[in-house]
Amino acid sequence: MKEIILTVLLTLCTIFISSAQFDDRFYFPSKEWNKIENIEYDEMFFEIDSVKLNAILLKPETNPKATIIFYHGAGGNISTYINITKPLVLAGYQVFMPDFRGYGKSTGIPTHLNIAQDAQIIFDKIIEKENFERLPIIIYGASMGTQIATKIAKDNQSKIAGLILDGALSSFTDIALLSVPAEQRQMIAQYVTSPYSAKNDIKDINNLPKLIIHSKEDKSVPFTQGETVYNNASEPKEFWVYEGTHLEAAIKYPKLFIQKINSLVSSSIAVQ
Repeated sequence: MKEIILTVLLTLCTIFISSAQFDDRFYFPSKEWNKIENIEYDEMFFEIDSVKLNAILLKPETNPKATIIFYHGAGGNISTYINITKPLVLAGYQVFMPDFRGYGKSTGIPTHLNIAQDAQIIFDKIIEKENFERLPIIIYGASMGTQIATKIAKDNQSKIAGLILDGALSSFTDIALLSVPAEQRQMIAQYVTSPYSAKNDIKDINNLPKLIIHSKEDKSVPFTQGETVYNNASEPKEFWVYEGTHLEAAIKYPKLFIQKINSLVSSSIAVQ
């Protein structure tokens, strides 16, 4: 019996710890491109190693009051999330949306590590561009994108003005363990580690305004995970709890959504 238990444990640990197998459980890229209508935007590509990464910059009709860098969720591609970013553009923000490897027009295969490396390289490049200079930069993560958003915010605190986490996962490990039988969770959790996590990285983000958005009705990412991230964050911070489904705040409550963003940007300027 002990040998059987050990074999099962080692097998499960191998499945979860192996980066290729583990990461495949999180990313669901789509090449299907949704047409982006009634918004002016620039398209750009970044060559990193042997891959080409696509990104778009959504442009408001007036001079932008801030730049929002938007990291999307596990499914689709950047064109899938226009329903979240369009209200921001209409409110006067320019929104930079990079795609991960394998998503949309980007090549390659996504992993936790290469997404983090790519995000930092692209961040370093775009903040030097003329239309990014002298504008506050807000980092926005949606669903799975909250993990890389929090890491980028932590690693670049002096260069950004605020952080928004929408439907936040507390960690890759925490979300993975939801699909594991209850009797195995404690045992497997000892061996499953996340290369970075929102619930830990946010502890090291100081003096930056933070807006955490989550619904208690969220069936994709449990409310408790967003709550954990919020509780671990230092002031200034706000927890917007809305009624609706996963990532529905901007769609269901666009006016309040923009009010919350405007408030965060205003407080970030005050802090600076």
